[in-house]
Amino acid sequence: MRPDLNNIERELPPSRPILYVRVMAAPATEPRRTRLRPVDGPMLAEALAALALASLAIALLPFRRVAAFASPPGRGPARVDSETVRRARSAVTGWSRRVPWRTVCFQKGLALHWMLRRRGIRSVLLYGARREGDGLAAHVWVDVDGETVIGGEEAPNFACLARFPPEPA
Repeated sequence: MRPDLNNIERELPPSRPILYVRVMAAPATEPRRTRLRPVDGPMLAEALAALALASLAIALLPFRRVAAFASPPGRGPARVDSETVRRARSAVTGWSRRVPWRTVCFQKGLALHWMLRRRGIRSVLLYGARREGDGLAAHVWVDVDGETVIGGEEAPNFACLARFPPEPA
C-alpha cells in the first residue's frame, strides 16, 4: 500500500522534524566513468600514495620546487600510451573524490603528472592564473602530447605562467 504523501505530516509524531529531499538526475552531458579492472590495483595504490604525497608536499614546500621535482627530464623516445593515461587519470580522479582531505587541481595534477612521468610518458604540468575580484585565482592542468588530460575544463580561462618541465630554449 502506498502512503498518502499529502497527509504524511499528520501521520508522523509531532516531535519528529520533517526533512524534504529533492533528488536530481545527473546531467546527460556528464562523461561516462570508466570502470577500473582488478588488475588496476597497483595503479590505484600508486594514485592514493601520489595524492597523499602531493598534498603533503604542496602544504610544506613552494609549488615551483615541488613541480620541478616531479618533472625529471625525459630520457629516451617520447611515448604516449593512451590506455595508461586513461587508467592513471581514472585512478587519480577516483581517489580524489574519496580521500578524507581536500584535493583540488594542484594535488590531482601533480599526482597524475608524477605517475605519467614515472612511466616514461612525457606529460607537461601547466600552472596558470587569472584575476578574480581583487585577487588572483590559480589553476593546474596536465597535457600529454598537446592534449589536456586533467584540469582541462577550467584551463582556457587561465593564462599559463609556468610549465614543468620547462620548454627547451
